[in-house]
Amino acid sequence: MTGTSTLTSPSARPVPPRSLAGAASASDPERRQHLLERAAALDGRAKVAAERGDTDEAARLILKSLECERRAGGLGPQVLQLIKPRG
Repeated sequence: MTGTSTLTSPSARPVPPRSLAGAASASDPERRQHLLERAAALDGRAKVAAERGDTDEAARLILKSLECERRAGGLGPQVLQLIKPRG
């Protein structure tokens, strides 16, 4: 064994957490819009699959659509509300 730890190697450095001020990047609105458009397209494909009776494919597409919507909802600034008791 060499005496160097994997924790000190450049490839094993932990990624620092994003600060609240820099949490939203300039591309977040674009990514959010892209994800919402993808969700709508997947929903349309699911509707077509359901109409032709392919329920397995429709279900898969619906789950993919919901995943895109969930990811889009997680983009942008995150707000944490703290409630201070009066007294």
